[in-house]
Amino acid sequence: MKNRIVGVFFTFFLLFSIDNLHAQKVSDPLASKETVALFNNLYSLSKHSTLFGHQDDMAYGVKWRYKEGKSDIKSLTGEYPAIFGWDIGHLELGNEVNLDGVPFSKMQEYIIDGYNRGTAITISWHLRNPLTGGTSWDTTKNTVTSILKGGSKHQLYVDWLDKVAAFMNGLKGKNGEAIPVLFRPFHEVTGHWFWWCENVCSPEEFKELWRFTVNYLRNEKSLHHLLYVYNTAEIKSSHHFDQFYPGDDVVDVISMDTYQHYPNEDRDAFIKKARSFLEILHPIALEKKKIMAFAETGYEAIPDKQWWTKTLLPVLEGFPVAWVLVWRNHGFMESTNKMHYYGPYPGQKSARDFKKFYRNPRILFEKDIRKQHIYNSVEK
Repeated sequence: MKNRIVGVFFTFFLLFSIDNLHAQKVSDPLASKETVALFNNLYSLSKHSTLFGHQDDMAYGVKWRYKEGKSDIKSLTGEYPAIFGWDIGHLELGNEVNLDGVPFSKMQEYIIDGYNRGTAITISWHLRNPLTGGTSWDTTKNTVTSILKGGSKHQLYVDWLDKVAAFMNGLKGKNGEAIPVLFRPFHEVTGHWFWWCENVCSPEEFKELWRFTVNYLRNEKSLHHLLYVYNTAEIKSSHHFDQFYPGDDVVDVISMDTYQHYPNEDRDAFIKKARSFLEILHPIALEKKKIMAFAETGYEAIPDKQWWTKTLLPVLEGFPVAWVLVWRNHGFMESTNKMHYYGPYPGQKSARDFKKFYRNPRILFEKDIRKQHIYNSVEK
């Protein structure tokens, strides 16, 4: 009997030890305590909750710009999103405003404000084409090759990373602590529209670029408050995902972007498409112990008045998605002669349905996430 008890105890101890060996952990061994806490809390919360996010939420919305305390989401719900999205495109040029006209000085203020509210921060980077000087959408071949070590534009890219590091180092909390950021560079790699996408960049080149970027920011610039978000567009299989995946030691979050496109996709078609991508990501996230996120989505001008509860919620059902973020509310866009927004606002046809979405217990907004204290260590 005694031997059986000892055997059972040993088996339990072994299983517990193996589980701990494979427990989720931040990729940066020197990550700040707030960054580790953010990772662990998002990982834990994703099992039953999803943070709602909105790009450029505090900076502008439909028919307004830079009004203190303003937010289209807050105008409907009485509170801000749980995660704020920002983009640092054109920071590399030394410009005072990003590619969408947001002053970087104000962006830093918004990020600090969001952090002080207890919400999460994610940053993407639509950087210019370093080889040609064109936009992110300039898909000239060999651009990635030109910025790798030995390439003609490598030093230029290093200079750009120095500017990114300076910006990130300027994000400080009340006690001088570095504000954790979910950093999403080179997003939508499986798309065909950016100079780092799969149609103009080999898997080996992309992996080298990603690893150089992370290691430079982490080891040369001593940034230990970034969680790195690997992001795809549409993916066909786990093999397709793995082709460009740069390694567990330089990735903290795996995510995908996809939008509903009018009039080509009806509700059922989009749900089927989006869920098929999440079905590929889910087992990968489980195996790698990574956070899973729906980093960008939306339906331009939201023509479906029940999009939030009849489309987005069904997409998320059954998946541990840490956050879902809809894109920015630019308003009327002269270049396309149409309205360009992805979040609702008072009077918008989906506003009533969004309030139902807001009341869903799974979806977290500012007040919900503040109670979770995501920058404090998870209690064991």
